[in-house]
Amino acid sequence: MVFSSILFLFRFLPVAFAAYYLAPKRLKNFVLLVVSLVFYSWGEAKYFPVMISCILVNYISAILIDKYRDNVRIRRTVLVLSCIFNLGTLGFFKYTNFVVGNLNSLFGLSLPSINLVLPLGISFYTFQTMSYTLDVYMGKVPAEKNLIDLGAFVVLFPQLIAGPIVRYTDIARELKERSVTLPAVQEGIKIFILGLGSKVLIANNVGALWTEVETIGAGVGYLSVSTPLAWLAVLAYSLQIFFDFNGYSLMAIGLGKMMGFEFPKNFDFPYISRSFTEFWRRWHMTLGSWFREYLYIPLGGNRVSKPRLIFNLFVVWAATGLWHGASWNFVLWGLFFFVVLVIERFGFKNFLEKHGVFAHVYVLFFLLLSWALFAVTDFGMLRDLFTRMFSFAGGVDWIYYLRNYAVVLGIGILFSTPVFRPLYYRLTKYNAFNLVFFGVILVASTAYLVDATYNPFLYFRF
Repeated sequence: MVFSSILFLFRFLPVAFAAYYLAPKRLKNFVLLVVSLVFYSWGEAKYFPVMISCILVNYISAILIDKYRDNVRIRRTVLVLSCIFNLGTLGFFKYTNFVVGNLNSLFGLSLPSINLVLPLGISFYTFQTMSYTLDVYMGKVPAEKNLIDLGAFVVLFPQLIAGPIVRYTDIARELKERSVTLPAVQEGIKIFILGLGSKVLIANNVGALWTEVETIGAGVGYLSVSTPLAWLAVLAYSLQIFFDFNGYSLMAIGLGKMMGFEFPKNFDFPYISRSFTEFWRRWHMTLGSWFREYLYIPLGGNRVSKPRLIFNLFVVWAATGLWHGASWNFVLWGLFFFVVLVIERFGFKNFLEKHGVFAHVYVLFFLLLSWALFAVTDFGMLRDLFTRMFSFAGGVDWIYYLRNYAVVLGIGILFSTPVFRPLYYRLTKYNAFNLVFFGVILVASTAYLVDATYNPFLYFRF
């Protein structure tokens, strides 16, 4: 079940919120746990034991770590076993066939692949549960003694599918004591509708351009399209993945507000960045924060020698790429950022700060290349796409696509910047504007979902 569906909007959500709001305060976390497990199990019932195991292992691990706080050996052993379980679970479901395929290719083996479907949200909730156990180990928070409260945190349905990656420290207080106020609910509804519109009205429509060209690439090949169309398609994908993922993050944040939670911000207009260092402070902010807190800093961060710093960055960005998918193109995507960030860290960022126009062009140009690398998993097709992008081939095919998608491309470009933010804040002070503006977005989004068959979610596979 995904947020941008009629099933979620008009069946699951009304029932879930009715149960949640009607429940007495002491039972709200129990109700939240139950409805979240229903949400998780709707299309993933066979993986229900995986979720329960994840909750129980981390619950017991944290209690043991707290209990043996003064015994370093036991405390460390429990932490290691917990991390092995979390990473092992993620690795088994997400990377088994990747490893098998590479072993077969390298050594000429015929090891069979396993027919596995990636459990819903596993890349996100394994990181969240690991952060909880690690925080208990480091003494940042006490172990949660209430299994219901911890379970509600782990399987919290608004952020289960695609984040934001909410750490236990982010909402520990709210799990125990939170209030649901009318202003917060109203604000949550507005944020949710903005996210729904971003996903349904912009991401889906602009993404259709990339899907059409991708179909051509998978059929007759990317060499059959013109150079302008190749760049146009990659631009469309770049807009699609932003509005797709940011839309889901906004919907999650809005749902959280409606239930009394404050989830961390996940995007902050990343396409206006003037360096890739800045870009990763604006894009998928909770993932960047997680890797910084639990991998980069434990490796030594930047308080090390230059060779060690380069090694630390290499490990972090290789892991970031691999986290996104079990394919070498994702690893190369992560290592691409490793290279540019190392270059920026050792002096180029100072140059970018003094040349604003060049900095924006530099970021957008290489960002388009990175999204091409991210989007195409087959290296042969990727080679053809890059060949077409940099080996000019004329044609009129791009005119057809530009004519069909110019409006949504323009809307996507404009709304990926904060150009309308001041006007938005001024107008949303008026109830009449809110009623009309958000009502139109909701009705238009619903109409699209009722009528359309194209409703992908790019991060669903991660």
